Amino acid sequence: MRFESKLLIGHCLRRYKRFLVDVEMEEGERITAHCPNPGSMRTSLRSGWRVALSERRTPGRRLPWTLELSHNHRCWIGLNTTRANAIVREALELNRIPELTGYQSIQPEVPYNRSRLDFLLSKHNRRRDCFLEIKSVTHKIGRSYAFPDARTERGRRHLSELGQIRREKQRAVLLFLVQRSDGDDFRAAEEVDPEYARALRQAHRAGVEMLVYGTRTGLRGIELTAPIPLTI
Repeated sequence: MRFESKLLIGHCLRRYKRFLVDVEMEEGERITAHCPNPGSMRTSLRSGWRVALSERRTPGRRLPWTLELSHNHRCWIGLNTTRANAIVREALELNRIPELTGYQSIQPEVPYNRSRLDFLLSKHNRRRDCFLEIKSVTHKIGRSYAFPDARTERGRRHLSELGQIRREKQRAVLLFLVQRSDGDDFRAAEEVDPEYARALRQAHRAGVEMLVYGTRTGLRGIELTAPIPLTI
């Protein structure tokens, strides 16, 4: 996934009200950008770090700038959680996820019970459809990537829905997309949300497939790369 236009570079001053971040641009101008990440971002954004913003000016839009990346002096980190589905969809269309090849239809935003799951993959001569949910990972604990970075009732609900899908004999897959490159493996962030960690293990025992893939994240774009070891 390539960014639509060249990103603007600055330094983070502060993040506040969850969805706002003040940035000092390279030219010295101070602006406020939209932060499209509802998590705590406790290990992915700090004051003084370099950040990259996209700019889009449309009628009625209050803030033309959107926070896309931060740099922690080791790597760029993809912060825009709304980009995750586009990154994975591109990888699906290019057959870059071996576990998910062979499907002819990719349907986004599929209603299921009380939720909307990210994708429904189907093929005419396959008996089972595949429900696919994506989680964007920017958190890190020690050398491990971890999810979530804040308590998530919505995430637990998605795990419950995926477990129900398995009980209905359909395929259910949860893909964690890691948008940084300074760790070794992936695990649930039990320190942050022990209930999510328990629900994740329960879903795994119920047959929900779990994949973790890394990304190559930079100023031109973000693309899915190789699998990352998973510890349940």
